[in-house]
Amino acid sequence: MNIYEELVARGLIAQVTDETEIRDLVNEGKAVFYIGFDPTADSLHVGHFMALSLMKRLQMAGNRPIALIGGGTGMVGDPSGRTDMRTVMTAETIAHNCECFKKQMEKFIEFGEGKAIMVNNADWLMDLNYIQLLREVGAHFSVNNMLRAECYKNRMEKGLSFFEFNYMIMQAYDFYHLYQNYGCNMQFGGDDQWSNMLAGTELIRRKLSKDAFAMTITLLLTSEGQKMGKTMGGAVWLDPNKTSPYDFYQYWRNVADADVLKCIRMLTFLPLEEIDAMDQWEGSQLNQAKEILAFELTQMIHGKEEAVKAQETARGLFQNGGDIANMPSTELSGEDITDGAIAVLDMMVRSKLAPSKGEARRLVQQGGVEISGEKVLDVNAFVTREQLAGEGVIIKKGKKVFHRVFLA
Repeated sequence: MNIYEELVARGLIAQVTDETEIRDLVNEGKAVFYIGFDPTADSLHVGHFMALSLMKRLQMAGNRPIALIGGGTGMVGDPSGRTDMRTVMTAETIAHNCECFKKQMEKFIEFGEGKAIMVNNADWLMDLNYIQLLREVGAHFSVNNMLRAECYKNRMEKGLSFFEFNYMIMQAYDFYHLYQNYGCNMQFGGDDQWSNMLAGTELIRRKLSKDAFAMTITLLLTSEGQKMGKTMGGAVWLDPNKTSPYDFYQYWRNVADADVLKCIRMLTFLPLEEIDAMDQWEGSQLNQAKEILAFELTQMIHGKEEAVKAQETARGLFQNGGDIANMPSTELSGEDITDGAIAVLDMMVRSKLAPSKGEARRLVQQGGVEISGEKVLDVNAFVTREQLAGEGVIIKKGKKVFHRVFLA
């Protein structure tokens, strides 16, 4: 099976502009494609990981990826899928986030001569003359068509600022610049980026000629990433200091039964024949499929050693045994202790098992919290300094989340 057909079989392709040409380019290893990453945080998350795994697949098939870091577009912020305006970041924050992205990508994608390229659109967007941009680029855009674009619809009721309205033009210019300077002939993106990507394709064809070779392809990445990218009140990050390898493993181990095979197809590099054989799995076999998913993805991001540790810890905790050394943990200080103890609700917030005391209270009232094997029945319960000494206590939230809390 060729790579394009494999992408289709894995459920990644949503829609394309020039399918025959795109299929031939990709299958022949002649695609020079880009995917953009706006630096909205100091770490990539699982939504980005889906795009990175796609880049890796295509690179393995001989195609050349361009990882575009949005140091310039990050100054504006993408309005796609938003009902409010993004927080405007400082130039210093954006620069820091870009550097963090680079370090993480270099562990996953092969960069170098004849391999993947990493660029930052601040290098060209920040130097653009506004009048020149209006004349050379803005003249090719219809405001009427832009207002009908899907990426702006959610913003029309509350108001779309002119600041954000420029984002589509900036993203289109990115494709034009990469086409001109790097031979980029294809762009990939999540399904909420379709309007922006079409604008880039159209800009190239209008600027150069009606027959200009510029392709657009969109994948079912972003919507899945947004769905999967939230857990325990926050995003699932690729940085082990923000989401531990164990928590990363547990996130995938706990996906819904209905999603596990979809995730295995989209994200792992297991052969399709092996995955197809899992289609008939049910009951306890689905738990085995979840372990396979969690192990494969943790190994890809954090290495085999960390994946083995996470799997052994998870299995041990599920069976009420095992080594707690690799369990996610929170170290308390003397400042967290008042009158020789800490309230359970405060401890849950401190360990980030609940975003607020109100949410922690709700979990206790619903019977979803255990401390060292004992269900917490009183919302005013506390844990003493003595209990927190040594190895500390184990908080169990729900059926599958375990967390150790100890005193320094």
